Amino acid sequence: MKVGFIGVGNMGGPMCHNIIRNTNHEVVVFDLNPDAVKACTDLGASSVGSVAEVAKSCDVVITSLPIPRIVEEVALGADGIAANAKAGTTFIDLSTNSPATARKLAETMAAKGIHMLEAPVSGGTARAKDGSIVIMVGGETAAYEQQLPLLKSFSGEVIHVGGIGMGSTAKLINNMLAFCNAAAAAEALMMGKRSGIDLKKLDAVIRNASGMSSGYNNMSNKALKGDFAPTFALDLAHKDLRLAMEMADELGVPGMIAPQVLNLMRMARGMGLGTSDSSSVIRVYETALNEEVRA
Repeated sequence: MKVGFIGVGNMGGPMCHNIIRNTNHEVVVFDLNPDAVKACTDLGASSVGSVAEVAKSCDVVITSLPIPRIVEEVALGADGIAANAKAGTTFIDLSTNSPATARKLAETMAAKGIHMLEAPVSGGTARAKDGSIVIMVGGETAAYEQQLPLLKSFSGEVIHVGGIGMGSTAKLINNMLAFCNAAAAAEALMMGKRSGIDLKKLDAVIRNASGMSSGYNNMSNKALKGDFAPTFALDLAHKDLRLAMEMADELGVPGMIAPQVLNLMRMARGMGLGTSDSSSVIRVYETALNEEVRA
């Protein structure tokens, strides 16, 4: 099978590398970053110069892209996937989208005879590299079952959550919960700092007690070292949480916690931290109180 991969950056790159390593498929890649492309071709992939070339030549086309606008452009543009892929092609989008965007893409693809799976992922760059990410898949059961071996080649868990739109729903709810946990962790660590408790000992307590979560883990790992190099950039986290809040509004669910976290993210972005790690929201507290949380 010939597999095309469009978007081989921080997340897409490691996932593509695992497909190359773990399958016998012919892999073709496209990205605007030549270094990202070279990392794939060094492992045995080939490269082409456009989205259209990928779409025309491949049986499966995978995308991993940062924001819905770019996904739509790549999928539905004049030189995109729908306009150039042959009938019977499967399109798998690993990006984080709104459910409405996923359904729009699927409707257009179906009209062209192209099967679509929305398959957003969770786990960050570390788990993308070691192949343990979680994939939440929305789409028809037959297409899911056909592509399951390919999905398993670069993940640790693949969960079919329902039809198109349900993958995005699961991803946005999961990320909303993680961001809220991380914001609570930032507040807790600042409380610890100002209380005078040994932060290393507080960290040990939380890690072995009921306060532990993946959001806390990322926040403490980054904040206590003062290392906010991005593993998941604040700009992307803000985009995901904003999409989750739009979905909550559509569903009529009142926001008591997540909207405040979104405001915290806005403040951090206003401080110029958008390209830093999402954990840099703690720097809003640090700036306001003129005190750093370090251990």
